[in-house]
Amino acid sequence: MIQFADETTRPQVREMWKTVFGDPDDYMEVYFRHKYRDEATLLRMEGDKVVASLQMLPYRFNFCGREIPVIYLSGVSTLPGYRRKGYVRELLIKSFEEAQRKDVPLMVLAPQEEWLVGFYDRYGFAQTFDAGTEALPSLKLLLEKCHGDLHAAFREFNALFGQKDMTLQKSFDDFRAMVEEAALYDFPAKRNLTGMARVIDAQRLVSLFAACYQQKSFSIRVYDELLENNNALFTVMDGKVERKLPVDRSGLRDREEAAVDKKKPPRKPILATDVRELAQLLLGYHISEKGEPFSSLFPEKEPQMHFMLE
Repeated sequence: MIQFADETTRPQVREMWKTVFGDPDDYMEVYFRHKYRDEATLLRMEGDKVVASLQMLPYRFNFCGREIPVIYLSGVSTLPGYRRKGYVRELLIKSFEEAQRKDVPLMVLAPQEEWLVGFYDRYGFAQTFDAGTEALPSLKLLLEKCHGDLHAAFREFNALFGQKDMTLQKSFDDFRAMVEEAALYDFPAKRNLTGMARVIDAQRLVSLFAACYQQKSFSIRVYDELLENNNALFTVMDGKVERKLPVDRSGLRDREEAAVDKKKPPRKPILATDVRELAQLLLGYHISEKGEPFSSLFPEKEPQMHFMLE
């Protein structure tokens, strides 16, 4: 059974975090005080025992000139002895449903180990953020510059990152947690993180892209093996998007379109992609490596994710 956490299951979630991740108690105190919320924590139960869980942390993300809600997946874990039973898959699918219910169009995460990139790829995530090679601005120096005034330091921090496109944003509460966590370890150097994104609502994201780049005109067929609503042909023109004909990989839809369009003048070829590549295209990730026509249609960006209490 899958359920949300509550005050009776919260201690088990914390104990499982300690068992699976082995984080120090002082770090866990900061994390669970600032970030953990029962209502954002999905649990897989066996009887009264929590055997797997994940947390859906709310953030904001700058996307195509707008700030949109996103969910950051954290603490995805299964107790030893209960693994290889598909429990994480169940939780991920449920988290997608919750994101749809909350009108959140995009999910992101930061895989802590390289093998997890392949694991999350199975569920429609794609790498869209690269690890940084240069240190980010020091939180310690920001605080010193502002004479310890946390609100002033946050304003300085927000001036650096608040307007950057394709960048995960931080609230003041996020910033306070970042500072407390960094202080535990004498403010170590931080860098951009390797990160992945998962499109939850393709139509909404493509519509925001179209509104931002009104001169763009193309049609793109998207395939998503897990979220049926994303299976569609999206036509972008004059800043708007038309969605039609769910994707049918058997080719029947292609024949239908050919029959319908037989009397219409020739048009540009329809592009085809899956939900993973769609995330990369919309976020502008390594577009130059994809070649034409994608490199002409989708601007190259540098998506950034950082300071995630890693």
